[in-house]
Amino acid sequence: MEQQQSQMLRVKNSGILSYNGSPMIDDKDEEMTMSALSAFRAKEEEIERKKMEVRERVQAQLGRAEEETKRLAEIREELQALADPMRKEVAIVRKRVDIVNRELKPLGQTCQKKEKEYKEALEAFNEKRTAKRLNCSPN
Repeated sequence: MEQQQSQMLRVKNSGILSYNGSPMIDDKDEEMTMSALSAFRAKEEEIERKKMEVRERVQAQLGRAEEETKRLAEIREELQALADPMRKEVAIVRKRVDIVNRELKPLGQTCQKKEKEYKEALEAFNEKRTAKRLNCSPN
Protein backbone atom coordinates (compact mmCIF):
# COMPACT_ATOMS: atom_id res chain seq x y z
CA MET A 1 0.00 0.00 0.00
CA GLU A 2 2.84 2.35 0.91
CA GLN A 3 4.57 1.54 -2.35
CA GLN A 4 1.48 2.43 -4.30
CA GLN A 5 1.12 5.76 -2.49
CA SER A 6 4.76 6.61 -3.10
CA GLN A 7 4.30 5.74 -6.77
CA MET A 8 1.28 8.06 -6.89
CA LEU A 9 3.39 10.87 -5.40
CA ARG A 10 6.14 10.24 -7.94
CA VAL A 11 3.61 10.43 -10.76
CA LYS A 12 2.16 13.66 -9.33
CA ASN A 13 5.58 15.20 -8.87
CA SER A 14 6.87 14.04 -12.23
CA GLY A 15 6.76 17.55 -13.58
CA ILE A 16 3.39 17.62 -15.28
CA LEU A 17 2.50 21.29 -15.37
CA SER A 18 -0.68 22.91 -16.44
CA TYR A 19 -0.75 25.77 -18.91
CA ASN A 20 -0.59 28.34 -16.13
CA GLY A 21 2.76 27.00 -14.81
CA SER A 22 1.57 25.45 -11.53
CA PRO A 23 2.03 21.71 -10.86
CA MET A 24 -1.45 20.33 -11.43
CA ILE A 25 -2.68 17.08 -12.83
CA ASP A 26 -5.83 17.37 -14.81
CA ASP A 27 -8.67 14.88 -14.50
CA LYS A 28 -7.71 12.95 -17.62
CA ASP A 29 -4.13 12.44 -16.46
CA GLU A 30 -5.27 11.49 -12.99
CA GLU A 31 -7.73 9.00 -14.47
CA MET A 32 -4.96 7.46 -16.58
CA THR A 33 -2.70 7.30 -13.55
CA MET A 34 -5.40 5.62 -11.48
CA SER A 35 -6.16 3.08 -14.20
CA ALA A 36 -2.44 2.34 -14.58
CA LEU A 37 -2.18 1.85 -10.82
CA SER A 38 -5.26 -0.35 -10.82
CA ALA A 39 -3.78 -2.47 -13.60
CA PHE A 40 -0.50 -2.63 -11.71
CA ARG A 41 -2.27 -3.71 -8.49
CA ALA A 42 -4.26 -6.32 -10.39
CA LYS A 43 -1.04 -7.67 -11.91
CA GLU A 44 0.63 -7.76 -8.47
CA GLU A 45 -2.36 -9.59 -6.99
CA GLU A 46 -2.32 -12.08 -9.85
CA ILE A 47 1.39 -12.69 -9.37
CA GLU A 48 0.90 -13.13 -5.62
CA ARG A 49 -1.99 -15.56 -6.23
CA LYS A 50 0.13 -17.60 -8.65
CA LYS A 51 3.00 -17.64 -6.15
CA MET A 52 0.66 -19.00 -3.52
CA GLU A 53 -0.66 -21.67 -5.90
CA VAL A 54 2.87 -22.76 -6.79
CA ARG A 55 3.87 -22.77 -3.11
CA GLU A 56 0.84 -24.95 -2.27
CA ARG A 57 1.66 -27.39 -5.08
CA VAL A 58 5.30 -27.63 -3.97
CA GLN A 59 4.22 -28.22 -0.36
CA ALA A 60 1.84 -30.96 -1.51
CA GLN A 61 4.59 -32.63 -3.52
CA LEU A 62 6.98 -32.42 -0.58
CA GLY A 63 4.35 -34.03 1.63
CA ARG A 64 3.89 -36.87 -0.85
CA ALA A 65 7.67 -37.30 -1.13
CA GLU A 66 7.99 -37.54 2.66
CA GLU A 67 5.21 -40.14 2.81
CA GLU A 68 6.86 -42.19 0.07
CA THR A 69 10.21 -41.95 1.85
CA LYS A 70 8.65 -43.29 5.04
CA ARG A 71 6.96 -46.06 3.09
CA LEU A 72 10.25 -47.04 1.43
CA ALA A 73 11.97 -47.13 4.83
CA GLU A 74 9.26 -49.46 6.15
CA ILE A 75 9.61 -51.73 3.13
CA ARG A 76 13.40 -51.80 3.55
CA GLU A 77 12.99 -52.79 7.20
CA GLU A 78 10.57 -55.56 6.25
CA LEU A 79 12.99 -56.88 3.62
CA GLN A 80 15.84 -56.86 6.11
CA ALA A 81 13.67 -58.72 8.60
CA LEU A 82 12.98 -61.35 5.95
CA ALA A 83 16.63 -61.57 4.95
CA ASP A 84 18.00 -61.82 8.51
CA PRO A 85 16.68 -65.32 9.31
CA MET A 86 18.02 -66.58 6.00
CA ARG A 87 21.42 -65.03 6.75
CA LYS A 88 21.48 -66.74 10.14
CA GLU A 89 20.57 -70.08 8.59
CA VAL A 90 23.23 -69.71 5.90
CA ALA A 91 25.83 -68.80 8.52
CA ILE A 92 24.89 -71.89 10.57
CA VAL A 93 25.13 -74.14 7.51
CA ARG A 94 28.52 -72.64 6.58
CA LYS A 95 29.82 -73.29 10.10
CA ARG A 96 28.66 -76.91 9.90
CA VAL A 97 30.33 -77.34 6.50
CA ASP A 98 33.58 -75.90 7.90
CA ILE A 99 33.46 -78.25 10.90
CA VAL A 100 32.80 -81.27 8.68
CA ASN A 101 35.66 -80.25 6.36
CA ARG A 102 38.02 -79.98 9.35
CA GLU A 103 36.94 -83.42 10.52
CA LEU A 104 37.23 -84.95 7.03
CA LYS A 105 40.74 -83.69 6.32
CA PRO A 106 42.53 -85.99 8.81
CA LEU A 107 40.18 -88.83 7.87
CA GLY A 108 41.10 -88.36 4.20
CA GLN A 109 44.81 -88.47 5.07
CA THR A 110 44.27 -91.62 7.15
CA CYS A 111 42.34 -93.19 4.29
CA GLN A 112 45.17 -92.46 1.84
CA LYS A 113 47.71 -94.04 4.24
CA LYS A 114 45.51 -97.13 4.61
CA GLU A 115 45.13 -97.41 0.82
CA LYS A 116 48.91 -97.20 0.43
CA GLU A 117 49.44 -99.85 3.14
CA TYR A 118 46.77 -102.05 1.52
CA LYS A 119 48.48 -101.82 -1.89
CA GLU A 120 51.85 -102.63 -0.33
CA ALA A 121 50.36 -105.58 1.56
CA LEU A 122 48.57 -106.79 -1.59
CA GLU A 123 51.78 -106.50 -3.58
CA ALA A 124 53.72 -108.41 -0.92
CA PHE A 125 51.00 -111.07 -0.82
CA ASN A 126 51.04 -111.46 -4.60
CA GLU A 127 54.85 -111.74 -4.59
CA LYS A 128 54.77 -114.50 -1.94
CA ARG A 129 52.03 -116.30 -3.82
CA THR A 130 53.94 -116.26 -7.06
CA ALA A 131 57.05 -117.35 -5.20
CA LYS A 132 55.15 -120.31 -3.67
CA ARG A 133 53.84 -121.33 -7.06
CA LEU A 134 57.31 -121.34 -8.45
CA ASN A 135 58.59 -123.38 -5.50
CA CYS A 136 55.71 -125.83 -5.55
CA SER A 137 55.50 -126.46 -9.22
CA PRO A 138 56.84 -129.89 -10.40
CA ASN A 139 59.71 -129.65 -12.91
